[in-house]
Amino acid sequence: MRAAVLHQVASLNRSPLVIEDLPLPSPGPGEVQLRVEACGVCRTDLHIVTGELPMKRPTIVPGHQVVGRVAVLGSDLSVDSVRVGQRVGISWVGGADGTCEACRHGLENLCDNIVFTGYSVNGGYAQFTTARADFCIPLPSEPAPEGLAPLLCAGIIGFRALRVAGVERGERVGLYGFGASAHLAIEVLKHWGCEVYVATRGESHQRFAERLGATWVGEATARPPKTLDRAITFAPSGEVVVAALGSLRKGGVVAINAIHLDRMPEFDYDTLLWGERQIRSVANMTREDAKDFIALALEIGIQPRTTVFPLEEVNLALQAIADESVDGAAVVNCE
Repeated sequence: MRAAVLHQVASLNRSPLVIEDLPLPSPGPGEVQLRVEACGVCRTDLHIVTGELPMKRPTIVPGHQVVGRVAVLGSDLSVDSVRVGQRVGISWVGGADGTCEACRHGLENLCDNIVFTGYSVNGGYAQFTTARADFCIPLPSEPAPEGLAPLLCAGIIGFRALRVAGVERGERVGLYGFGASAHLAIEVLKHWGCEVYVATRGESHQRFAERLGATWVGEATARPPKTLDRAITFAPSGEVVVAALGSLRKGGVVAINAIHLDRMPEFDYDTLLWGERQIRSVANMTREDAKDFIALALEIGIQPRTTVFPLEEVNLALQAIADESVDGAAVVNCE
């Protein structure tokens, strides 16, 4: 099979991923082999290939928004659990031990021995991959795979961020940064009757937010014209977190939706944090988040805006995310 392999971290202008011929991966116990149709490109992939997240293996095939068809079942699986030909998705969390304290408390996203697709095990920038069957997400057969891929991380993690922030129907919610995740979160917020205030850099992203129905759009650290109940930050910038904190009412919440943050600058407690304002981090997602979001996305007809790249141009897709030159999501076609 063809796959995009990371051998060592590098700057994006050096094309860090190498297209290679690899043996077909064989599913182990409890696993399935998938024929990959498409794989979304996530900012987390940038953190991996550029070394902001340290490599966990000598080589890795990144990609964790995987849409594929089950090709081979592991020896211990029955057709009652998953069937050959079934379309499923794989997300960032590819496995949890089920026994640690976090798992026992329903927090598999914080598992002590968590498995990350495309980081600790090979992911979806390939024609085939393997995954734990119990972490595969059932998907409908009909839509184009490129339209489903962004739902599997950008969508699910954005949905979890809304939950972590405690968003309630009809509230005023700020989205700081407007990329793949935020452009899906705004659809959920509109469905919930919320007013959405978007602060983001780049005229293209600002106009994109306006077209999707934002109540107000401003620069990346601008203060909205009304005090917010909740805010979610998508940009990996501590300055943006502080700006979001400054937009909140007393008792409001900022949820940081980033796996890597450049820094947290010093800020004034009395005027920004006091009044029971809160900062919460969003870490990964659970299978419950995935099930609930995919069901909601299909119910309300969320359609991600995508720019599609062939597998051979995966480095260009990563560069496009780094340059913020695509509105919505970038997706790699792996067929």
